[in-house]
Amino acid sequence: MAKIKYKYNPNTLNYEKIQLTFQDRLKKVSTYVLVGLFFAGIIILLAYTFLDSPKELNLKRENAQLRKQYELLNRDVAQLEKVLADIERRDDNIYREIMEAEPISKNVRSAGVGGVNRYTHLEGYRNSEIVINTTQRLDQLAKRLYVQSKSFDEVIDLAKNKEQMLASIPAVQPVPNKDLKRMASGYGRRMHPIYKVVKMHWGMDFSAPEGTEIFATGDGRIEKVVNSRRGYGKHVVIDHGFGYETLYAHMSKINVRRGQKVKRGDVIGLVGNTGISSAPHLHYEVIKDGKKINPANFYFNDLTPEEYDLMVELSSHSNQSFD
Repeated sequence: MAKIKYKYNPNTLNYEKIQLTFQDRLKKVSTYVLVGLFFAGIIILLAYTFLDSPKELNLKRENAQLRKQYELLNRDVAQLEKVLADIERRDDNIYREIMEAEPISKNVRSAGVGGVNRYTHLEGYRNSEIVINTTQRLDQLAKRLYVQSKSFDEVIDLAKNKEQMLASIPAVQPVPNKDLKRMASGYGRRMHPIYKVVKMHWGMDFSAPEGTEIFATGDGRIEKVVNSRRGYGKHVVIDHGFGYETLYAHMSKINVRRGQKVKRGDVIGLVGNTGISSAPHLHYEVIKDGKKINPANFYFNDLTPEEYDLMVELSSHSNQSFD
């Protein structure tokens, strides 16, 4: 039973029974409801601010797990980068060196992925930094793997042509010289026999009787046949491919024609004394990629190690050249 409330009336000096109207009751109920809603709102706000909902807790657990996976992925990427760097090093210093191919520059291997920022869609999140970093490293790794794959394709092609290259490289002496007694002057600065000044001698001189056979030192194609009374006199240039050329000068007779294909050991002419020459001999040069280099480095096919050492010693003497 509801309590009956009374109110003192000073005019009548009596306690009078309080009669609540519908509006009074409604106002009272509304006040209770508003106060309840106010405190309920505060409680809910505090709960959402300082306490995680089950869904948020689950998302946080998933984010933590994903970050852990990205950290493990970065560790694996670092290991792959290390392995790839070792493959690149061996490719440049072993495989490409054996095949006489230029190493791939670091700029080509480590070139970034160009263009606009490709990672804007990954920005603005709590873990954006690790996600972007991992994606960039994977993109870079893919680029380096592509470059390395193309390099191996090139090395494979070079290996298939290795037999042809070995046959083409000038690897024997151009005149019969097993006892090395025909070594007259080597590569380097020498006294010119006619001008009597020290000049750079770009090849090797082999003294021999006029008419001695001259051999092609590697497979190739006759690039030049020159009949001249000056300079090299009668001389021949063979293009061996792979960047190699050889020159045979001061010949008395030329047995080949321009464009003719020759094999190592073919007789291309005879020793002579034509052009600027002081005695019958063969002046022989080796050119690699347009640069004249020491022919003494290329006699490994017909000399023993002991004979090679003796040849190097004889060719290094600062004696007078024959041309």
